[in-house]
Amino acid sequence: MKRFEQLRDLVASLEGDFSKFYDKGNQAAGTRVRKGMQEMKNLAQEIRVEVQRMKNG
Repeated sequence: MKRFEQLRDLVASLEGDFSKFYDKGNQAAGTRVRKGMQEMKNLAQEIRVEVQRMKNG
């Protein structure tokens, strides 16, 4: 559950940058969004591996 909480916190932390990018066209916010989404992808992959390991183990 710790990783899920990390994922949830990451999504919440990106909310402001999403708004700045999509609503105001702030390019720097777009860069932060892309970086955050990459972190989210990596974290999601770690969660998938952990779940698979627990399921099979």
